[in-house]
Amino acid sequence: MKIAIIGCGYVADLYLQSMPIHPELELIAVYDRDAERQRRFASFYKVPAVNSLDEILNSEAELVLNLTNPRAHYEVSKACIEAGKHVYCEKPLAMKFREAEELTELGTARGLLVVSAPCNILGESAQTIWKALRENVIGEVYAVYAEMNDGLTHRMPYRSWFSKSGAPWPGKDEFEVGCTLEHSSYLLSLLCAVFGPAVSLTAFGSTTIKDKRTDEPLRVTAPDLSVTCVRFASGVVARLTCSIVAQYDHQVRVFGENGILGTKESLDYRSPVWTRRMFNFRRRMIVSPWKKRFPLLGGRNPKIHNGGSSNMDYCRGPAEMVNSLNEKRPCRLSPQFSLHVNELALAIDEAREEGVCRRITSTFDPIDPMPWAV
Repeated sequence: MKIAIIGCGYVADLYLQSMPIHPELELIAVYDRDAERQRRFASFYKVPAVNSLDEILNSEAELVLNLTNPRAHYEVSKACIEAGKHVYCEKPLAMKFREAEELTELGTARGLLVVSAPCNILGESAQTIWKALRENVIGEVYAVYAEMNDGLTHRMPYRSWFSKSGAPWPGKDEFEVGCTLEHSSYLLSLLCAVFGPAVSLTAFGSTTIKDKRTDEPLRVTAPDLSVTCVRFASGVVARLTCSIVAQYDHQVRVFGENGILGTKESLDYRSPVWTRRMFNFRRRMIVSPWKKRFPLLGGRNPKIHNGGSSNMDYCRGPAEMVNSLNEKRPCRLSPQFSLHVNELALAIDEAREEGVCRRITSTFDPIDPMPWAV
């Protein structure tokens, strides 16, 4: 399928790293409102560039990857849908839930797929966790602890972080949008795919570090720490932490009747999955100190080294869209699934020190595992 990219910043390079392993994606044009950034990106990857957004909208591209700044997601995606294009949008789908609803409704009315990143649920590690739970390896699931903590990012040398094509890591934008809205969806999409739709959440958020020491003052402040409990319709309860305050920690642990299932790095598609059994010892229930590897599924694609985003295939989401259209089947990353994850992320992001308790209004149909993970 012919595709186009709008937005040639830092994240666009991450998509180009894995695009060669997805021959179903034919990149025919790229565009960025920053002419120099576009020139540098197009020259580095030797891809065609156009001079305006209208050229993308009027092109032969059937699918557009919206990789713009989050504040532009709604406007750009809407223009693409109105031009008859399928849309794969970087997270979040929109900065306001009503706008995200509008995009999915507009796409559905026009017979177009409107889907949002992330696509980590399609990765080997996530699919392995899901298969282990389907096989009941730890018995009935009671709770999940999921972490997305990246350490004190504002004190890291992020000004020296550049993509392969030379785009700087957008530190100021990242701090203004906030780590919760930027990163919580990695955990939320994984948990929703495995345990089904969420029905409610209770969240707390705080801007604990007011001065991020940016070169230009931040226009808005966003939570740099959030803690959330999510209840799923299946009965499972998950606790999520997301911060650029706490020590780096991306692990996911699922607690069940007979043991613990987990992985150390939720952003790495190849992160090993392990189990630890629980058993009675005298008057106590203890957890085995020995971890047992659960065979990692898939693994056919080559490793993708894209810096801090440890071994992530960013193009697996767009490829899933194209394959679902070609095979005339439901897309695993459906518009309703993307909307649901967006609603959860926005609800958590809106929580501040006073906290928030929220009933979730959106839902989605069950998702099928990848064919190699059945």
